[in-house]
Amino acid sequence: MLTLEKFEEASEIVKQVTNPTKLVYSDYLSAQTGGKVYLKPENMQHTGAYKLRGAYYKICTLTEEEREKGLITASAGNHAQGVAYAAQKYGCKATIVMPTVTPLIKVNRTKNYGAEVILYGDVYDDACAYAMELAEKNGYTFVHPFDDLDVATGQGTIAMEIVQELPTVDYIFVPIGGGGLVTGISVLAKMLNPKIKVIGAEPAEAASMTAALAAGEVVELDSADTIADGTAVKAVGEKILPYVKENVDDVLLVEDDELIGAFLDMVENHKMVVENSGLLSVAALKQMDLRGKKAVCVLSGGNMDVITMASIVQHGLIQRDRIFSVSVLLPDKPGELVSVAATIADAKGNVIKLEHNQFVSTNRNAAVELRITMEAFGTEHKKKILDALEKKGFRPKLISAKLY
Repeated sequence: MLTLEKFEEASEIVKQVTNPTKLVYSDYLSAQTGGKVYLKPENMQHTGAYKLRGAYYKICTLTEEEREKGLITASAGNHAQGVAYAAQKYGCKATIVMPTVTPLIKVNRTKNYGAEVILYGDVYDDACAYAMELAEKNGYTFVHPFDDLDVATGQGTIAMEIVQELPTVDYIFVPIGGGGLVTGISVLAKMLNPKIKVIGAEPAEAASMTAALAAGEVVELDSADTIADGTAVKAVGEKILPYVKENVDDVLLVEDDELIGAFLDMVENHKMVVENSGLLSVAALKQMDLRGKKAVCVLSGGNMDVITMASIVQHGLIQRDRIFSVSVLLPDKPGELVSVAATIADAKGNVIKLEHNQFVSTNRNAAVELRITMEAFGTEHKKKILDALEKKGFRPKLISAKLY
């Protein structure tokens, strides 16, 4: 059972290893939603995610014998680091099975905490099955990332901190992968104040909780293909599902494109790096009417490798019409390129890439192709630049934008 006494115990224990993550008021998100929106920045934890809470509390409940056997778990990264860090604190061995697609930053950080890392399978579920095999074969103690009530209790300590800091909170938005975080937060939030509404947010392409709630039982999805790798789970936990049914008020689906926009918002307005899974709560805000309400978004993690970050930024800028590309056909004679560049400059566009193709036509005098990638301030400015080119007779054709 998840009890208030256990949550209170866990809240004191996790303070031994967690950073205080005070709520951050978001002027930007508040203006966007009409409510008062606060962020719970769990991306600022030692391991870059909230998972340390559940892992540390779980390990503290184990017997000395269970710890001496060695710990094993499966994780897409954040739980891995939590278990590795907690095991290091307790001086016990940890083996972590991670999907082969896990971002390099998560793999390396897990190793840096002293754990042995095994890469296996394409998604978490494959890695978990293999980790359970190894646990049975070698006698390791398995620490489940979400389908464990002690782990969920540790994660729920977030709700204790939120309510202590903002007693009048109306909504708590929580990312969902396997369901452990939303279970702990929703159960404790309802214990502390039944009027608090807890809203789960999961990737539309990995909607395992939505499927389970609709079916009334755990359902295994055929795939979990989403950029929110930390929540790419085919099946939620059986032990935690009843608690979700009883305590979570709604589960919203978030498209990958929405996470890209949320990443840009967080970097530009709060100077924070939050991984895609951690942004589910932020991206879900616009689906709710929050006028006159106080809402807290749990930013569950911030472990994103630089290559993924660069890709997300590029796609986000393109998505918001702040970077776009056009193709124009020009006569192959001196001065044409200068004329195009001057037209763009007069419209305050900034050229960042040019490609000149003389072989688009067999008659070079008739036409050569110029592909231009440029920066704009947004959709209206983009339209202004296109109109300026059109008026000059260049007949610009929009093409797919690529920075490299």
